Formats: sequence, structure tokens, C-alpha cells
Amino acid sequence: MKVKDIMKRDVVTLFETNTIREALHLLEKNRIRHIPIVNDQGHIQGIVSDRDIRDARPSIFAQHSDDQDLLKPVSSLMSTHIITAEPEDLIQEVASVFYLYHIGCLPITEDDRLIGMVTETELLHTLVEFMGADQPSTQIDVEVNNSPGQLADLAHIFKELDINIHSVMVYPSEKEETKTLLFRAQTIDARQVISAIEKAGFTVRGPQLNGDLYEES
Repeated sequence: MKVKDIMKRDVVTLFETNTIREALHLLEKNRIRHIPIVNDQGHIQGIVSDRDIRDARPSIFAQHSDDQDLLKPVSSLMSTHIITAEPEDLIQEVASVFYLYHIGCLPITEDDRLIGMVTETELLHTLVEFMGADQPSTQIDVEVNNSPGQLADLAHIFKELDINIHSVMVYPSEKEETKTLLFRAQTIDARQVISAIEKAGFTVRGPQLNGDLYEES
């Protein structure tokens, strides 16, 4: 999946000459947290966030009606060190940028013009869909040897029981010689498949069987 598949295209923007009051109004009206600042050509010049305004309030917002600081241009507090991505970039690459730089949004540009925006919300929704967690299912965590063929052997067990797999993720284990495979399986009652996996010699880390019941660990 690429950035163009999840980005918002209808982006609320302002110019550098717009006021802080206008930025605050747009943030509240549209229930958003970031506003890109662009020029007449659509080139991004900076970003104003709700945090920028909140952090600035003690110094620029007075508690009287004739406060002139609200009329200052957004250029006085916008962030100008902007990281951007392109519509053909892969989602996992963009997720790494969010993680490494601790950012809350990523403007998407094409030919240096702003065409969209990806926020933490879009990434979270995409992750949920990737994992199949938005569908009735059960996550089954299986510890396997760090060697070829483990995934194929486990997939065969699911196939024999006619249980569909929504997604599979690989999680590193504390021990270098093992890994944990996280299966999101299309079943609510996972007792049968868990029992079959354990009989095949694998270690199920969760959910754990408890008599005739099972529960997430």
C-alpha cells in the first residue's frame, strides 16, 4: 500500500499572512490538529499545530478583549523544518518517519506542491486494517524457530482446519534463535487450532487454553 491510498486530499491550509486567530478558528471548526502553511503556488512554507498555539498562549494570549497578539501572522509561530513524503512512497516507510522523528503529521507533495496529508489517525486505521483487527477474529501468537519453513508448516494447520488467516506479523523474540508469529485468524473459538498447533510441537504464547476455555494472555 502506498501513501496515495490513505492520504487526505482535502487539506485545510493558510497563508503566512493569515492570523493566529484564523488558525485557531480553523483548528477548532474542522477538529484538526495541524494546518499546512502554503504560498500562492501551493508550496508548503510551514505547519501550525494546536500545540504551537497552546505552547504560545502564556506569552502571546492576554485575557482581555483588545489583545492584539491574536492578530499576529501565523508565520510568527509556525514550524518551518518540514518533513514531507510523496504519494508513491510506501506506508511502512512513512510509518518509520513518524516513529523516528516523533511527528504527528506528514504533508504529501508532488512537484513541490502540497497535494495531501497523512496523520497518525490514518496510520492507525491502516495498521488496524493490515492486522485484520477490525473484523471478528482472534490473535494467536506462536513461537517458532528462526529457520525456513516455519510459517508454511503453521499455515498448513490453518488450512487443514479450514480457518482463514487475515494477517501474519513477525515479532522478534528475546532469544535470537526464535521468533514469534502473530496470526490474526478468522475465528472466535480458537481452541481447536491452538490444540493442533501445540500437538505439532509449536509453543503458543497466547491466547492460553484453560480447560475447556481460552483467554487472551
